[in-house]
Amino acid sequence: MVKPTLLEEKSMNLVEVKEELGKIEKRDKELSFRANKTNEYLNSVVTMKPKEAKEIYKNLDDLKIPRLKDIHINKIIDILPDSLEELKTIVQSYTLTVNNDNLKKIVKVVSEYNKVQS
Repeated sequence: MVKPTLLEEKSMNLVEVKEELGKIEKRDKELSFRANKTNEYLNSVVTMKPKEAKEIYKNLDDLKIPRLKDIHINKIIDILPDSLEELKTIVQSYTLTVNNDNLKKIVKVVSEYNKVQS
């Protein structure tokens, strides 16, 4: 049995996962059972284009919020919270404290994207 080696560990949002599965499908001509199920799920859930996800990531990263890491930013991109309460719920799931001013900045960036999306 083949034992894959871990080259790099990084956080990805659902848009990036969908993009990577597309690359794998082109390379291998077909996906495995689990990858195919994941791809079906992503096709039904993900509506954002990779360019838009990268733009939101850049805008959130440019806020330079202390202790906000890529894993947190990617989760925010996955859920796209519309309100401060939704964002607080996301942040509370991690051992992360962010003050209200920074939370408001995050919601502002995400809500600007949601306005364009609608």
